[in-house]
Amino acid sequence: MRTIVHRHLGKVVAGAAIAVAGTAVMVGITLPGSAGADDSGGGNGAGQTSQQAGQGQAQGAVQPGVVEDAPAEGDKGKGRDPLTDDETERVEKLALDRQLFRSSENVEGDKGPQRITVDLAEPGESELDDPNAPRRAEVSFYDYKDDSLVTKTVNLDTGKVEGTDTQHGVQPPLSRAETVEAAQLLIADRLGAGLKADFKDATGKELTTPDQLLLNSMVYRANSGTPAALGDCGKHRCLRLFVKAKNGPWIDSRDLVIDLSARKIAKVG
Repeated sequence: MRTIVHRHLGKVVAGAAIAVAGTAVMVGITLPGSAGADDSGGGNGAGQTSQQAGQGQAQGAVQPGVVEDAPAEGDKGKGRDPLTDDETERVEKLALDRQLFRSSENVEGDKGPQRITVDLAEPGESELDDPNAPRRAEVSFYDYKDDSLVTKTVNLDTGKVEGTDTQHGVQPPLSRAETVEAAQLLIADRLGAGLKADFKDATGKELTTPDQLLLNSMVYRANSGTPAALGDCGKHRCLRLFVKAKNGPWIDSRDLVIDLSARKIAKVG
């Protein structure tokens, strides 16, 4: 038993060696909301997501999703001010029309695309010096049904969608929900056995849900040395996880890639 514990802890200690480098990488690759792997809060959203999902299943069948009517305008920013919370909520609902909702899937396979980002859009060339130029927002969704990135431009003054762009093979930084779902898949998969063993060696507890971890992620694309099982990564939504036990050490899981589109996991060299 002592030998096994030392073997696992060796991997945990090795994981600690990537903490500084991994954190430096993650600063450049994560979005607000997906960053913040610290002991004080970065993983709390993951815990609430997983627990709420489990509670919803326990209470009965999930009702079909409904696209709500556009909300009231609420608090508004001016000029190049960052989007307010009210504007962010409103523009997301304006961008998600019924057709897109019904024809798309999110990371969990439910109806409706996966929201990635909501950002203030750049003004047009003719509006650069216009203090009264309309405020616009760009809303990006990832549709797991056909692996496409859908970006909609919404005029916040008129409430109208002024443009829609759909691209394939484009992989923006991952959202928090996608990172949490990847961790859930890994924990449930046989290839997650090493992660669970290392977690138990480090904490003395069983790893059962993502809310026990602090998580960050990086998009993974197939290259010349990629195993055949991950050959579609780049077309598919694939990622590597950077994992830290809450109030514990980093655990090295860099040799595992999660394909969220195919919902499968494979090892890389």
